[in-house]
Amino acid sequence: MRSHDIRTRLIRRASKSNIFIADALADRLSAYYELLVRWNRKINLTSLDNLDEAIDRLLIEPLVAAKYLPASASLLLDIGSGGGSPAIPFKLAVPRLVVTMVEAKARKSAFLREAIRQLSIEGAQVETARYEELLVRPELHEASDVVSLRAVRIEARVLTSLQAFLAPGGVVLLFRGPGGPQVPAAIVPPLEWTATHPLVESLQSRLTVLSKRQIR
Repeated sequence: MRSHDIRTRLIRRASKSNIFIADALADRLSAYYELLVRWNRKINLTSLDNLDEAIDRLLIEPLVAAKYLPASASLLLDIGSGGGSPAIPFKLAVPRLVVTMVEAKARKSAFLREAIRQLSIEGAQVETARYEELLVRPELHEASDVVSLRAVRIEARVLTSLQAFLAPGGVVLLFRGPGGPQVPAAIVPPLEWTATHPLVESLQSRLTVLSKRQIR
């Protein structure tokens, strides 16, 4: 599919979710998607079988979710980044963010680094590791304003580990499908449920926001 076709489809899908995309952002998101398609022919980054569904999931969901980023957020840690969504669309839509993408698989990490290079993204880096391996690095403790993750099973032990990266007052953004309760049962202090927002109607996807309680 040609770049113009992807861009046109992207703008149309964004309109369905009441999202306006400036021309410059539409160009960069389209370029990211094209790169994803090319690499996906060589390595399995993500499902791209249905174009509209893929655009909704990989591009539109992060754009909708960006509305719920704290206004003061500057450091984002994305867990299990895979093909780069939501981290890369977040970064393109909110340039002030400094983004660290955590991906255990070397070939997917190579794609992420190539995306950073090809799209001339500043303020983004890739850690080729499991997030558990990063827990031993003190400079990462309570360093991030936002921790985001998609397609990770919500368990108490996972959230307990991830909150260690989050500054007090920061948020965890959980990208979820239609299944499961509005408030996940696995939430443990110091994390608290803040809200669950709808993302893309056609996917019935949701964003659950957890905040890390500040200790007074």
